[in-house]
Amino acid sequence: MGISSETGCPSDAATAKISRLNRIAGQVRGVARMIEDDRYCMDILHQIQAIKSALAKVETQVLKDHAACCVAEAIASGDEAEQRQKFSELVDLLERTRK
Repeated sequence: MGISSETGCPSDAATAKISRLNRIAGQVRGVARMIEDDRYCMDILHQIQAIKSALAKVETQVLKDHAACCVAEAIASGDEAEQRQKFSELVDLLERTRK
């Protein structure tokens, strides 16, 4: 298991997220084919819901990794400016998701 030089997070975590995103990309291509083939709308909508759910899981994992690696590093560093920046980033993200 390697460590990312930029984030300090395990690189196998990135590999898992990339794998999930590749599967999602395949699902999106499948939906495009369904639309081209004039498939039943409800079938298409079910697939879109599955894609949204899968993306939400990747988003959750990225957030967890950010907290476990980037935020934890800022806390451990004792650098108050860095800690404030990481906290501010999280608050900004939460504010954007509420809109």
